[in-house]
Amino acid sequence: MKLASSHILFLTILLFCRIANGQQIEVCEGCKVTSIKKALQIAAAGSTIIVKSGIYTENEILIDKPVAIIGQDLPTVDIQNKGYGFVVKSDSVEISGLKIINVGQSFTQDYAAIYLSRCKNFKISENILEEVTFGILVEKSHYGHIAANKISGSETQEASAGNGIHLWHSSNVEISKNEVFSLRDGIYFEFADDCKVIENYSHHNLRYGLHFMFSNRDEYHKNIFVENGAGVAVMFSKFISMTQNTFYKNWGTASYGILLKEIYDAEIRNNIIKENTIGIHVEGSTRIEYENNDFIKNGWAIKVRGACYSNHFKANNFLHNSFDLSYNSKMNDNTFEGNYWSNYSGYDLDKNGIGDVPYRPVKLFSYIVNETPETIVLLRSLFIDIIDFSEKVSPVFTPDNLLDNQPLMKRIQL
Repeated sequence: MKLASSHILFLTILLFCRIANGQQIEVCEGCKVTSIKKALQIAAAGSTIIVKSGIYTENEILIDKPVAIIGQDLPTVDIQNKGYGFVVKSDSVEISGLKIINVGQSFTQDYAAIYLSRCKNFKISENILEEVTFGILVEKSHYGHIAANKISGSETQEASAGNGIHLWHSSNVEISKNEVFSLRDGIYFEFADDCKVIENYSHHNLRYGLHFMFSNRDEYHKNIFVENGAGVAVMFSKFISMTQNTFYKNWGTASYGILLKEIYDAEIRNNIIKENTIGIHVEGSTRIEYENNDFIKNGWAIKVRGACYSNHFKANNFLHNSFDLSYNSKMNDNTFEGNYWSNYSGYDLDKNGIGDVPYRPVKLFSYIVNETPETIVLLRSLFIDIIDFSEKVSPVFTPDNLLDNQPLMKRIQL
């Protein structure tokens, strides 16, 4: 990826244009120019528009030339529920330092506080977007940076809510250090390739904290996903890197930290997956590397469904989950090696830090619960302990080769 170099080039172009044109326009109640729309009409390409503190009741603000709109002391743009806020249709546009409120609502239009269409080299930063349907909607646009924005909605139903940051048919966009909450999806990608999602805080969203669809070669690192309908969904995508994220308290009847569906050749490393109903739910996913992750106090640490092949689980910590692993098949083509399991009761006579007895992470009771969820009330009963022990001694229902031959005796320090 060339995000950093592209961003430097973009800033260089902006600086050159502003020096060449030397135009700066101030907008305020007592200025010669009192509206952002008027400033854009008279601005030359490369201008900087300084919007001073105040309330501006404007909507459908079209930006069709390369300019920077910079808020001073957080001016408020009140869209008054009349549709879009800013509509960007030019390359090399910057919008920062604004508070944008009251985006319009519609069941036929995706109204957004900032809508970018078919543009390049954009920067949207340090804005507060409140009472939005969609926050930042990016369509067929490339080489941009969305950073340090705070985006929130107020809808309580998925059907009428939008997404905080939404990318469609776009590429090479870096999304970093944003806070997104009270929306449908915090961050949504569809046909968005070669993008990075770094150090965002996505919480209390109705559906997903982050949602990938048909997007390849993307990365997300050091993000926090807390108390969303579900944490992250990665679907129908390839070559995704997921590292150093936290998935916490995504809890409910159908909630999970991560949903993986039809993805290939990905890595999931150094994540904390804690107190979710299901830590990771996997369907139809192949060649995934799970390494150095903490699975802590989840209902199910991992649920594996059909068509999952050549996945490797190595050096992970499974700590006090109700179920470490759930399988719905007697076939297994995945490997478990050198993980720490808090439920492991084996011994280490040669003191090499590796258990002398293999660990079978799938309990028979997990099969029973999958078939009859009401039986979960028997989880701590003596009867369940007996049937799990008998299955461990002589596997009948669980895959015979599904075991960790090198279970670690001590927790891995990640």
